[in-house]
Order: sequence, then C-alpha cells, then structure tokens
Amino acid sequence: MSEHTSTVIWRRGAAEAFTDNRYSRAHDWKFDGGVEVRASSSPHSVPVPMSDASAVDPEEAFVASLSSCHMLWFLSLAAKRGFVVDEYQDDAVGVLEKNGEGRLAITTVTLRPRVTFAGGEATLEELEALHHAAHEACFLANSVKTDIRLEIG
Repeated sequence: MSEHTSTVIWRRGAAEAFTDNRYSRAHDWKFDGGVEVRASSSPHSVPVPMSDASAVDPEEAFVASLSSCHMLWFLSLAAKRGFVVDEYQDDAVGVLEKNGEGRLAITTVTLRPRVTFAGGEATLEELEALHHAAHEACFLANSVKTDIRLEIG
C-alpha cells in the first residue's frame, strides 16, 4: 500500500461576495515534489471570468492522468520486452455526459497513442499486446468506471 497526496487551495477574493455564485473558481494544486499547478473549473461548466480558461480543469486532469498511467505502463512493458521507444504521444479525449444513472460523468476516455520505436516498428500484434497489458496494469484504469478505449493507428 502507498498513499498519494496533494493539497488543493482556494481563497475568496476580497471583492467577491461569494453568495451571488460569481466567485472565481481558480485555485492551486500543490504536489509533494514541489510542483504547483493553477487549476479552475472548466469554462464549459462555469463561464469566464469565474473560470480561468488558461488553468487545468479537473476533467482535463482526469483524462491526462489516465493517459499518463497507461503510457508509463506501456513504456515499462516495452522496455522489459526489448523494445526501444523514442517517442510516445497521446491525444486523449474524455467525454462528459450523463451516465446510466443520469449523473454527469466522464463516461468515455479514448486514448490515441502514437509510438515511435528506435530500430523499426513493432508489429500490430505486438503493439496491441503491449497496450492491452498496459491497460490491465494501470492503477487508475483499475480504479474508475469510465469506459477507456484505445485507438491504435
């Protein structure tokens, strides 16, 4: 077992009434390694200026976390199987919509990884096997109800 922590800090601006629901949703995420990230609600959910469009929103972070977990497992498994990966890029997309219970949820995340190998490409069968094993090993994929799809192209 291991614990993973973060600190989320939000402060009301002095000029914000708060009860009118027009306060800034911008806040900070602080991680144990010292990294600080500006975060906010999505402008799709709460309009600007109450949302900070330049900040990371929780929905984006959720999609990025799933993509990152999958990638890290893929790289580890590829290395163990003797493949040398030069680059891995994933243009992941999450869909926010009502789930079967009628609640808003990220119901689907589609990963679209493009992998460049040194010294030749893996076969489609090898690539699919690596991605399948990475999906099975990913802690985050194992933690959510979201349908995680993979498009290898």
